[in-house]
Amino acid sequence: MTETAVCVGTFTAIKALWEVRIQKVTEEVRRQKEFSQKTAGRLTLVWEERVSLAKLKEKVVTEDGRVILRIEHEEWQTLPSCLLKLNHLQEWQLHRISLVTIPQFIGRFHNLIVLDLSRNSIAELPREIGQLSNLQELILSYNRIKSVPKELSNCVSLERLELAVNRDISDLPHQLSNLKKLNHLDLSMNKFITFPSVLLDMPNLEWLDMGSNRLKEIPGNINRIENLHTLWLQRNEITQLPEVIYMLKNLSTLVLSSNKLQDIPACMKDMTNLRFVNFRDNPLKLQVTLPPCENAEEEEEREPYGIQFMHAYIQESLSKTENDILADGSGGCSK
Repeated sequence: MTETAVCVGTFTAIKALWEVRIQKVTEEVRRQKEFSQKTAGRLTLVWEERVSLAKLKEKVVTEDGRVILRIEHEEWQTLPSCLLKLNHLQEWQLHRISLVTIPQFIGRFHNLIVLDLSRNSIAELPREIGQLSNLQELILSYNRIKSVPKELSNCVSLERLELAVNRDISDLPHQLSNLKKLNHLDLSMNKFITFPSVLLDMPNLEWLDMGSNRLKEIPGNINRIENLHTLWLQRNEITQLPEVIYMLKNLSTLVLSSNKLQDIPACMKDMTNLRFVNFRDNPLKLQVTLPPCENAEEEEEREPYGIQFMHAYIQESLSKTENDILADGSGGCSK
């Protein structure tokens, strides 16, 4: 072997060792860099969570012995997981904060009594909401919700549910009949074409607003909601009232403006608890003019299409078509 060959071989071996060493050093530098980045990321995350938690704590107030988180007119599209450290909260009032989603960890807030997330951009309710067994009020008006999960039926303490102005809700799951304490329900400005049948299984319901939907009729057994005292049905497509309407003995407020009613059932004269009714902007068959009031003050207080109008209309209808009404029941009610 020549001296040149020996030198070349030695150089090649040294070069190989050097390349291996460089590779090891490079790999170690890469690992250290990744470790530093991860550590920095974790530290940043921890810091951000601390900042978020501190910011959230500033929004916590106590009113009437209730611990409330109140945020309005801020940007919180999502809620940070550090909120879990405030799981003693009894009420959320988060309005106009651009909230897009309700976190799945909502179910861990077992102390919640009121959840008010109105005027946001929420599109879906998580199933975990059904874990809030102490929840009494759920207010989700002015959002983008399309459907209601059946798990909501597990919120057995719920007394008030507001889903107004979500615009796309068209039905309710039949499981909601489990909400035995529900007495206030707002479904206005959505896409209900038919009256949700589950409402007929809510005998304790007292206040119902289904205005500004696409309802064409009121169910013939609506009297099953026997405790109903306020019913808003304005701006729908209702053509007639069912014969059992007079059986809603507790009904004191009935709003039917801007529908397609052509007549007022004669039996409504017997609804003695009715204090406010509105038939404005309906294509009623009869033209009825109320007699003049004795004084200007009484005239100002009188509703042109209210209780007095209803009784005057019924009297006029009976005087003109009494025999036909008794014969075939059209426009009246059988008892």
